[in-house]
Amino acid sequence: MTSEEGFKVTSLKGKVTLITGASSGIGAGASVMFAKLGALLALNGRDLENLTKVAKQCTDLGAAEPLLVPGDLTNEDTVKNTVEQTIAHFGRLDVLINSAGILAMGSIETGDLAQYDKVMNVNVRSVYHLTQLCVPHLIKTKGSIVNVSSVNGQRSFPGVLAYCMSKSAIDQFTRCIALELASKQVRVNSVCPGVIITDVHRRAGLDEDQYAQFLEKCKQTHALGRPGEVEEVAHAIAFLASDASTFITGVNLPVDGGRHAMCPR
Repeated sequence: MTSEEGFKVTSLKGKVTLITGASSGIGAGASVMFAKLGALLALNGRDLENLTKVAKQCTDLGAAEPLLVPGDLTNEDTVKNTVEQTIAHFGRLDVLINSAGILAMGSIETGDLAQYDKVMNVNVRSVYHLTQLCVPHLIKTKGSIVNVSSVNGQRSFPGVLAYCMSKSAIDQFTRCIALELASKQVRVNSVCPGVIITDVHRRAGLDEDQYAQFLEKCKQTHALGRPGEVEEVAHAIAFLASDASTFITGVNLPVDGGRHAMCPR
């Protein structure tokens, strides 16, 4: 296989792709990766300034100008408008990447219902709603869905209860709709990262010293001896979304550096 043929295997050229959580972290990294591979992008995120910066990174790579559809996906009207604007602009949808999500620290003793509701609304309910509205369009294109879950959905860790529950729900959601949509040739998979260097832990409340200690601990808790990089997860997302994985569906793919102890995403 020539290098050119190898590139074509994972190329997403011309694929209309909606990416949520695209203003930071894994969503932003996936946006840049998909731009490199020639995708046509609709980008959602809550931070318009950051979303605009990500869009510029994409165009600087020679990609077409992304459609920006900013907003909070816990708002049902925002979800509906995001899908409607994407279809109105591009005329179709080939790929959905559900990357938007939050991390919250809290146990059964320290967490409250407000925290639980916030985490579940962002990490699960909005994903359910957006996917439900996108499915008719993905059926038309025999498209694919990639959900960003976490190793926390597959294993139990103390102190991040609502987050772990939300990611377990996403893993089950992935497997269930993969079965439901398989006969219509829509593939559904998820990536389950270990610790990836993003701002998600700081936003959850870790200060700089705590975060530095957290990353240092990853040298012992990850078999590869380090946390992961956003681009490494983006590669896995691109593979699962592309025609290189046309016989893969219902998979919850660990991207965790062989993680074997407690470290939320």
